[in-house]
Amino acid sequence: MRSFPTILSSARIGLEQAAQVLSNVLLRIRKELRPGVSTLELDSIAEELIRSQGAEPAFKGYVVDGRRYSHSLCISIDHEVVHGVPSIERKLEEGHIVSIDCGVRKHGYYADAAFTVGIGQISPAAQHLLKITEEALWLGIEQATPGKRVYDIAAAIQYHVERHNYSVVRELTGHGIGRRLHEVPSIPNFVPTGNWRWRFPNERLRAGQALAIEPMVAAGLPNIRVASDGWTVCTADNSLAAHFEHTVLVAVPPVVLTQW
Repeated sequence: MRSFPTILSSARIGLEQAAQVLSNVLLRIRKELRPGVSTLELDSIAEELIRSQGAEPAFKGYVVDGRRYSHSLCISIDHEVVHGVPSIERKLEEGHIVSIDCGVRKHGYYADAAFTVGIGQISPAAQHLLKITEEALWLGIEQATPGKRVYDIAAAIQYHVERHNYSVVRELTGHGIGRRLHEVPSIPNFVPTGNWRWRFPNERLRAGQALAIEPMVAAGLPNIRVASDGWTVCTADNSLAAHFEHTVLVAVPPVVLTQW
């Protein structure tokens, strides 16, 4: 069985400091979400605020498969699940649902969080998707206690999502967090079967572990595709998607470090 570090008191302080910066950023960005604002403008506000607090954007410069991400925020709109790339051309519009995902590094520790909101008046169907996805996050967080397992979190999220006839994305998961942005264990939003179990082992949770729990939910089918920019993950059927995430410490009760 793989092992992973328990977060000690000194590390918890580092995580809390990173989480406080991140929370300040997300609360500020939330106030800026309105029709007509460009996603690049939001990204610039976030980076300036992160750096003004003695921290660094965790996403900027992050490399995946040789591609380097160039922004501080991931901003995903409507059918975009995650990793939407900010630009001056991409502006928020009335009726959009938009996911804001941000990571922060401070004094060598990381925090990661995301939320999805409507811009102005949104449809009842979109409102319901957001409600169920956020509820699924909190149900997953409730399972983040010592002695539970990764699949307990996964089962709580999957059951709530699927009983409302939505789908959880399989290929993307939550994760451990601490000295690195992405650490073990992976936290899937469904209970793996077959070969998925090799990819996402059912680790037992330990007191003090830091986890980024993040349901990614589609109103339609769970299948995804990657846009031509090489980053933006979209639903394959163009159905709406929502994403909520908190950085959490495994404890009784679980300790939620981030705010939005």
